Amino acid sequence: MEQLKCTTANCIHNLKSHCNATVIGVDAKGACATKMKRAGGALEQTFAELEAAEEFLSDAPAIVQCEAECIYNKDRRCTATSILVKDKLMKARCETRIKE
Repeated sequence: MEQLKCTTANCIHNLKSHCNATVIGVDAKGACATKMKRAGGALEQTFAELEAAEEFLSDAPAIVQCEAECIYNKDRRCTATSILVKDKLMKARCETRIKE
């Protein structure tokens, strides 16, 4: 995985649109199963991003495990070179997903 951009507003793994989780899980419906809300909510997210130094942000997680029906899903691993995860109405979802 070369790049994962995550624009979720309230996740402990997200800093300045970078995901710091070592393994990302995407469920069968394309939702990010790794998202964990911060105890302080979106306000705590804002403070964490203000304090985060750019050099400590990772580019992408090592592994993206995927259960979704998608052209990039090969043996339950994502083979896309880049992924975009965005907040939707109820969950954060993989916007890169293309159904077969």
